[in-house]
Amino acid sequence: MLVEVCSNSLESALNAQKAGADRIELCSELSVGGITPSYGLLKSVKEHIEIPVHVLIRPRSGDFTFSDLEFNLMKKNIELCVDLGFDGIVSGILHADFTLDVERTKILIDMARDLKFTFHRAFDWVADPMLTMEQLQTLGVDYILTSGQQNSALTGLELLTEINKVGTTCSIMPGGGIKEENVHHFKNKGFNVIHLTGGKYEQKLAKEVKVTMNSPSLLYDQGVYVSNTQTLENVLREVK
Repeated sequence: MLVEVCSNSLESALNAQKAGADRIELCSELSVGGITPSYGLLKSVKEHIEIPVHVLIRPRSGDFTFSDLEFNLMKKNIELCVDLGFDGIVSGILHADFTLDVERTKILIDMARDLKFTFHRAFDWVADPMLTMEQLQTLGVDYILTSGQQNSALTGLELLTEINKVGTTCSIMPGGGIKEENVHHFKNKGFNVIHLTGGKYEQKLAKEVKVTMNSPSLLYDQGVYVSNTQTLENVLREVK
């Protein structure tokens, strides 16, 4: 069984490599489901990591329906990953009705060239998972990362097993809440690849902070928090 570790930092990637992981999915900001890592992190990982690395291409948190500007940013980041010599791309786009954006997902796959392509957990939002899997196989996707449309892969094991049986050219990669105490369920069901973080919280400061830098109110699956032109114009009018 191939073990892919989702790493959110150079330290996490180094720990995964040291532990014997087969592959890394590199991203930033796990708390929002992951976004594309910075150029500096990409360069550092290429310098220090010897095992294969697949890079998440997701321009922001929130939903998986992207504007033209965001889509262009995704394409530029894929070009960068190809130029830097990474082994795979992890990405995907949906329409607002939770169907696969076939046209733009195909563009991303084509831009990845010979790199492996994983369709990420946007799959867990699609209205028809069986149809979507067939579409992704037709597009030439190598892996589908999914929790079986549940909050954890263990809870979604029934759907995961169902789609894994009908998959031919595309491997179903269970991910979401996989741990040392439940990983045997996925091995016993015949999956050939799994995805996990294997992380533990490490406290860095001895004292409590005075002001939190976390803003849960900005996290919203059905949309994204953006600067508002009218609000900014109002503020600028007051101070300029």
